[in-house]
Amino acid sequence: MERSDTEDEWMMRFHDHLLTDRNASPYTQRNYRQALTEFVSWYEDEESSPPHWPSLRRLHFRAYLRHLSRRNLSRSAIQLRFSALRTFFRYLVRMNVLQEIPIKQLSIPKAKKHLPRFLTFEQMTQLLQAPLEALKHVSDEEEGPDPAPLIRDAAMLETIYSCGLRISELCRITVADIRWEEQMIRVLGKGMKERNLPIGAPALESIRFYWSVSNHPGEPDSPVFIANHQKLTPMYPRLIQLRLKKYLSQVGLDPAITPHKLRHSFATHLLDAGADLRSVQELLGHAHLVTTQVYTHLSTERLQKTYKSAHPRA
Repeated sequence: MERSDTEDEWMMRFHDHLLTDRNASPYTQRNYRQALTEFVSWYEDEESSPPHWPSLRRLHFRAYLRHLSRRNLSRSAIQLRFSALRTFFRYLVRMNVLQEIPIKQLSIPKAKKHLPRFLTFEQMTQLLQAPLEALKHVSDEEEGPDPAPLIRDAAMLETIYSCGLRISELCRITVADIRWEEQMIRVLGKGMKERNLPIGAPALESIRFYWSVSNHPGEPDSPVFIANHQKLTPMYPRLIQLRLKKYLSQVGLDPAITPHKLRHSFATHLLDAGADLRSVQELLGHAHLVTTQVYTHLSTERLQKTYKSAHPRA
């Protein structure tokens, strides 16, 4: 990636750190790069020189916060910018460039909390069946469309929902990561943290079917889900998003629903069925229980609605 005029050596090292050490998603890398570049541009306009990171003090960030507020940015947009700065400064502290984080204890307006959107079990079932429903319309003629991508997509959706995966995790799974007899799968999550997850029989059967019709190489280091079988390139997030939009539209659901909402659905359905919060936390790979607790609020809200609509003396 080319270096921009506003990036110094430490910013470049930080971007490399996000990519190699933290295994950050492309979206995180892009957002953090934009946030830091934006701060540097503002600082240069204010001070007529690039920032010298060890010299920055809380007063500089108070001024930057006022600047962002005058732009009428949303609270979540301001939070994103300061999250990028905070992560960058933590990195500089670890590298002994700074002694402490200069935005520590700076009061940032909190973003509104939104309950995660999810699909009902019935909607999820419709979505999982969508690729194979589309397969029924594929021509049987010799020159007809290749059915393998549809069968691959069915296997991908089954795997995401079966294991509650992030799409970045799905893209990284290799053949060697699946333990067929144990019905377990090894996943590399954020920060390259490894976790071993159960995977359901329908997902494993879908993967086997996909491999059988696509001439999958089956080598241990081969991607489980392949975007281009000639080049053996793994699936990538943007392609998964586009394929998902197609199937959502096919079954009459909102095409704006993201792949991450399937992960939300996984968590919500487990909790609705009686799974304990700690287990769901481990399955999702959340570092902190508070991240998982949002799903309990969602389940409680649904429970209250059901109670009020069904109980004669609610």
